[in-house]
Amino acid sequence: MREHPRDRSPRADELVPVVWTGRATNRFQWVAAVAGAACMALGIAIAVESAWTSGIAALLMAVIGCVAAGLLVLFGTLAFVHVAVKVDDRAMEVRCGHIGVPRRRIPLAHVVDADFAPSVTPRQWGGWGYRWRPEKGTAVIVRRGEGLVLRLGDGLSFTVTVDDAESAVRVIRARLRRPAPPAPPAPPAPPATTGV
Repeated sequence: MREHPRDRSPRADELVPVVWTGRATNRFQWVAAVAGAACMALGIAIAVESAWTSGIAALLMAVIGCVAAGLLVLFGTLAFVHVAVKVDDRAMEVRCGHIGVPRRRIPLAHVVDADFAPSVTPRQWGGWGYRWRPEKGTAVIVRRGEGLVLRLGDGLSFTVTVDDAESAVRVIRARLRRPAPPAPPAPPAPPATTGV
């Protein structure tokens, strides 16, 4: 966790960072990414080395199937190799993978409370990645272990696996206890013009 300049929380004995950041990584996802790349390579090898005499339709389906499955596995796993979480005065933002997609921004105004979850598993959510369960809410699961659970105003939750989740919970609860900073003023509307 990287902490930026700090300010005082409502409790004088606790310091709260202005911006809290955390990450979680799953190195096992690299194995799945390699498997996806291997599947793509197999599709390309079949296309290049085949004599195409056994029937074009069957061979074309095999090539397209291998390449498509490889791309799906490769990009699906690379998107969830790691997750980055940022909490500031206004919101919690979650970015996945190397390009930060999928991304979720939850304004703290929509958060009722935050809880520490000591053990979040993919089994609880039906797998790795960005998950949705109608009775629970949504989650970003990149590994087993500790996580952060936001209870939202609509009665659902948002769960994310992140290192040092207890610290994130303290920061979010401190933010919820004090009013949010005022929003920047909106630019003035341009004057209406009338045609002559």
